[in-house]
Amino acid sequence: MKTSLRNNQVRRRFLKSALVLPFLTPLSSFGGNNINHQDDPMQTRLKVSLNAFSFNGPLSSGKMTIADMLSFCADKGFLAVDITAYYFPGYPAVPKDDFLYEVKRKAFSLGVEISGTGVRNDFTEPDPDKRRESVKLVKDWIEAAEKLGAPVIRIFSGNQNPTGFSRDQVLAWMIKDVEECVAHGKAHGVIVAIQNHNDFIKTADDAIQIMKAIQSEWFGLILDTGSYRIGDPYEEIRKTAGYAVNWQIKEKIFVDGKEVDVDMDRLIAVIKDSGYSGYLPLETLGEGDPKIKIPVLLKKINEALAKV
Repeated sequence: MKTSLRNNQVRRRFLKSALVLPFLTPLSSFGGNNINHQDDPMQTRLKVSLNAFSFNGPLSSGKMTIADMLSFCADKGFLAVDITAYYFPGYPAVPKDDFLYEVKRKAFSLGVEISGTGVRNDFTEPDPDKRRESVKLVKDWIEAAEKLGAPVIRIFSGNQNPTGFSRDQVLAWMIKDVEECVAHGKAHGVIVAIQNHNDFIKTADDAIQIMKAIQSEWFGLILDTGSYRIGDPYEEIRKTAGYAVNWQIKEKIFVDGKEVDVDMDRLIAVIKDSGYSGYLPLETLGEGDPKIKIPVLLKKINEALAKV
């Protein structure tokens, strides 16, 4: 796997230059490692973000606005927020520019960066007309991401297993659709990243197959720590960490299919060993008040970052 990671150094160096602004704040600003990385430019630079899905309930019901969430994140010490597209009013349509720019201004005024956004698409859909709708959705939100200043847009593979089509056939049309989106992302300065979500992508090998098929510096993996549910998730994460351009760090992980608390120290060690630099968005799921659960997870990752 060391060879695979070395093969991704070109991509990794590009991403560091393309996303240079998010890496300027030292780890000490959020309780992480206090080493001065200016002496070693190859040291990792990690910034904790929050994925908006952590507030899925209140954002979906209207009890919380995007502005409210940004204020919460600033108050709790998050450096960035991944604002999932379906919490914007009118989704799947893109809001008018003045709304996007107000979100951008609000985040800037609070000192909170926008680390990414994401859409719901399905490239396993056998109907080509419906897949064209997914391609258009991704393209529209790539342009919205550019306006927001979000460096990465999160997409999915899909969760269908259409009758009469082999996995290889589905993969072939999926790659074609993703490549079209990646070309659009490149044209607008936004990296397109596919998330492993225990759907079409269930294992590290599934993810690697797609990563190898689409050779572009404008494409990568959103590594979802809670969605490798076969075998040892830490080994699956290690195998794919070299392809990650962003993450979803969850409080639970599946070991041999059983949900358990994440070993944050072990996870952070894997991330640092991979050479990854950039955002680490947290995402809480399940029962409980996110305003209580999120600070607990934030404290846990900050403590793990400080140890390694």
